[in-house]
Amino acid sequence: MDTRIALQPAYVLHRRPFQNTSLLVDFFTFDYGLVRAVAKGARREKSRYRALLQLFQPLLVSATGMGEVKTLTAVESNVSAINLRGERLFSGLYINELLSRLLQNQEEHTALYGNYQETLIALQGEQGIEPLLRRFELKLLSELGYAINLSEDCETNLPINPDSIYRFIPDVGFQTRSLSGAAALGSSEFTGADLIAVRDLDIETSGAAQAAKRLLRLALAAHLGDKPLYSRSLFTASQ
Repeated sequence: MDTRIALQPAYVLHRRPFQNTSLLVDFFTFDYGLVRAVAKGARREKSRYRALLQLFQPLLVSATGMGEVKTLTAVESNVSAINLRGERLFSGLYINELLSRLLQNQEEHTALYGNYQETLIALQGEQGIEPLLRRFELKLLSELGYAINLSEDCETNLPINPDSIYRFIPDVGFQTRSLSGAAALGSSEFTGADLIAVRDLDIETSGAAQAAKRLLRLALAAHLGDKPLYSRSLFTASQ
């Protein structure tokens, strides 16, 4: 069945050369989620697409096609790109890569689209980067059906106790660690106090921030597979 996408709000998540003069572009769209499309001739110097197909540029895109990869037929924009620099730019690249790798083709995620746009706009400002990223990661996992229950033990259904230690099992939840275990936290273990802080996004302290980052990395790794995140490698290389 031929799908026609008409003037759909969208952002470019990723673009790469395709054939001699074209680009293969991953768009995040409002109504269709992830849409992959070929922008024919977009690498030519005089292409009407060339200047518009940039990261963090709000767009209206049209595309058509019968398969999973569409053909771009129109691109418009009448607003300025979201301007990210330094660590905030790498943060934008990171969330783009998460979406490009984890979203299913043409699966609607209108709420996530709004959250993505809000996160990009917030990254332009002076809000702390870590809480913004953790909030987006939690929303992404929830939208994909992998929400983390930060309120209770998955075995006993008892509320998370700030004085207990919990072991995290991806896509399952948290299990209270036996008191006979080692004193030091394992790589997948967290204090109840830190889990409550993550639940409430109260992660301004360094300990809670590190616990939140470690937890979300574990949760996302279960779905990203073994391939490293390119955006993370870029950020590390820039330091």
